[in-house]
Amino acid sequence: MTTYLACVGTRPEIIKMAPIYRTLKSRGQNIQVLHTGQHEDVAQALYTFFDMEPDYQIQLKRRLPSLSDLTAELLQGIDQVLIEVKPDVVLVQGDTASAFVGAMASYYRDVRVAHIEAGLRTGQHDPFPEEKNRELIGRLANWHFPPTSQAAQNLRREGIPMQQIYEVGNTVIDAALWVKSLLDRDGASHILTPELNSFLHHHEGSHMMLVTAHRRENWGRPIQQIAASVAILLRLHPDLTVVWPLHPNPNVRADIQSVFSTLDNESRQRLYLTDPLEYPALISLLACCHFCLTDSGGIQEEASAFHCPVLITRDSTERQELVDAGGAILVGTNPHRIVEMASALLTDPLTYRAMQVHESPFGDGYSALRIADVLSYSAGTPQVESMS
Repeated sequence: MTTYLACVGTRPEIIKMAPIYRTLKSRGQNIQVLHTGQHEDVAQALYTFFDMEPDYQIQLKRRLPSLSDLTAELLQGIDQVLIEVKPDVVLVQGDTASAFVGAMASYYRDVRVAHIEAGLRTGQHDPFPEEKNRELIGRLANWHFPPTSQAAQNLRREGIPMQQIYEVGNTVIDAALWVKSLLDRDGASHILTPELNSFLHHHEGSHMMLVTAHRRENWGRPIQQIAASVAILLRLHPDLTVVWPLHPNPNVRADIQSVFSTLDNESRQRLYLTDPLEYPALISLLACCHFCLTDSGGIQEEASAFHCPVLITRDSTERQELVDAGGAILVGTNPHRIVEMASALLTDPLTYRAMQVHESPFGDGYSALRIADVLSYSAGTPQVESMS
């Protein structure tokens, strides 16, 4: 039997690895989970929700707030787990430090690497350091699972052999649709805080905009500009409500809250600032919001599963497919541009309908099955289930 080790440590990695974990587990495969500790504050709730409790955990000390210190700690911690588990295949996801170091440590131990969500590129310096992380993983992995044809083309352009590239869609769509099915069955009110439930009920019938901002390149003045744009929109559109889960970084929070400190009382009552939301709550909001304003790659993908227009507060995106499909627009952090496009979505039904993509360019909900099929065949385990 093939032994798989899923090396994950951030919120997006856990979400996107969960469908693969569930699929391999259902096939009787030996898949173990290493939690690297990179997002310790939100990880445990996700592991519990997905019934994916870690078999190994790294206790990061983070003596210095530097990428080199994080990389060194991760390398030592992951290497120790590799020595103990002796996996046949290490699964890494995306472009985080956990994914890059997991791939590098596996290469040092001559362990094969499967890269989930491979091939995403902006071709620019940003996002930093994620752009370089995913490029480097591309030089280390044995299986590359790009979510789209564009991502697959990026890999081929970089010289990755075609026989190592498998276009499968993105497992984030699998996860989002699975959670939505649970919400449809059980209802969503119990997963939101009483305060957020009350806010949404009080403003029922208004247009809700979901806002998130966390990219390092947007910290400081850019995020202040995003907040200023939201303040202007609240003043201009009395039928607009805004829910904004804040990044836990205290400096980021302070920048946002300083902008809203001068907001008039009527507008302020239609703004809900909250701590980071648990994943089911976020999916619930995505499924019912009017549109999103975000710099998050994951939310770009998840929103597309629910036909939700996206305004991207970045100058480039590694998920260009949604822009090309008409479901997203790059607005950067210029307040004039943000206000212009958000106002169009709030006032022009034709513009709004044109941005409601009917099929997500990122997947159909069966990506994990495709990945499991490939690995079951080529990692040495008999294939026991097909996609049909």
